[in-house]
Amino acid sequence: MENARATLEKRRADVAAMFDRVAARYDLLNDVLSLGQDRAWRRRVVEAVGPQPGDKVLDLAAGTGTSSEPFDHAGATVVPTDLSLGMLQVGKRRRPALGFVAGDALALPYADGAFDAVTISFGLRNVEDTLGALRELRRVTRTGGTLVVCEFSTPTWGPFRAVYSDYLVAALPRIATALSSNPAAYRYLAESIQAWPDQAALAALLQQAGWQQVEWRDLSGGVVALHRARA
Repeated sequence: MENARATLEKRRADVAAMFDRVAARYDLLNDVLSLGQDRAWRRRVVEAVGPQPGDKVLDLAAGTGTSSEPFDHAGATVVPTDLSLGMLQVGKRRRPALGFVAGDALALPYADGAFDAVTISFGLRNVEDTLGALRELRRVTRTGGTLVVCEFSTPTWGPFRAVYSDYLVAALPRIATALSSNPAAYRYLAESIQAWPDQAALAALLQQAGWQQVEWRDLSGGVVALHRARA
């Protein structure tokens, strides 16, 4: 994906190959590029799900399992699922107790209503068909179950929005070039964030996919939005 530009027409093979290449340093770079905020964002995801011991939770786009581990610690049965085999391999080495599964967001290898809760953090915008993925997540969630989507979004304050846009365009790729062997992946990251729907537009997609009681909460001034809905 060296010369790829970020559009909302992503090919699964390209996305998987891109994440395969950055898997080894992905967690470290997330920490650096988010100025450490990614840890707080992931805690908010767990709080929004509110897992109980014995709950079955699907963590889609789980990568190396950083987002999955807190569900396991809460006593839930978490199923980390990702398209990138490279990410899954790194995750299994680091977190051998978790049961990682290779799976496509558009054709999940799970039965209807298999999960009490489903979540996807910083992965939905990389899926080839956003609406299709949201419908597939709805399919595997039991009636009354919870969906939580944590994704980059649109800052709510105009002056900050301009500063953030400059960071995405200029600073983020430079930092990634210094720290990563595949800076093209982080140029894609910046562009995909800019191309992503804002909070209200994503909420509308959730409703279109069949989710109910859709609500969202802005984190870090809207840099990230946490959407929650019921099946």
